[in-house]
Amino acid sequence: MKKSMRILCSLVSVVGFSAFATDLKVGDTAPNFNLQATTGDFYQLSDYQGKQAVVIAWYPMANTRGCTIECKSLTEQGHLIREYDVSYVMASVDPIDDNRAFAEKTGADFPMLSDPTKAAAKAYQVLNMFRVASRVTFYISKEGKILKIDDDISPKTAAEDMANTLGELGIAKK
Repeated sequence: MKKSMRILCSLVSVVGFSAFATDLKVGDTAPNFNLQATTGDFYQLSDYQGKQAVVIAWYPMANTRGCTIECKSLTEQGHLIREYDVSYVMASVDPIDDNRAFAEKTGADFPMLSDPTKAAAKAYQVLNMFRVASRVTFYISKEGKILKIDDDISPKTAAEDMANTLGELGIAKK
C-alpha cells in the first residue's frame, strides 16, 4: 500500500493535479495544532500567538520527488526566510519516523511536523482524495489569523517564493 501511495503522489506531482479546496480563507483564525517534530519536540500554533508569525508548508509525502525538492529549497535557501520574524515548518501526515529519516536525508534545518492521525490536516482542509496532504502553504500572523493560503507552490523555488511572500505581506524583518 505504501508503495502505491508513493506512486500516486508522484503522479499527482508530475501532472500538477490539485485537489485543494478549502472553506478556510484569509482573515480566519488558523486552526491550532499540537504536532511532533523530527527533533522530538511538540509544536503548537498557540505557542506563537502574540509573538511571531508562522508559515506551515504542508507537503504530500516524505521521500517523493517534489517534496524532496521543496525541502532542499527550504534548507539551502532558508536564510532568505530567516531574515523575517517568522517561524516556518513543513508538515505532512507521514509517521514521525518517516519524517525523521526524510529530514536527515535532506539536511532539513527547520522543524518537520508529523500528523499521522490526520487531525491537523483535516482542520486545515488539506487532506486530499489520496489521504495525504496537498501541497499548500499557510501564512499566519502573530495574532493567529490566516494572511495567505498558497496552493500554487513551485518546489524548486519554495524558499525564495516564501521569502517574497513574507515581504509582500509586510512581515517584519529581524
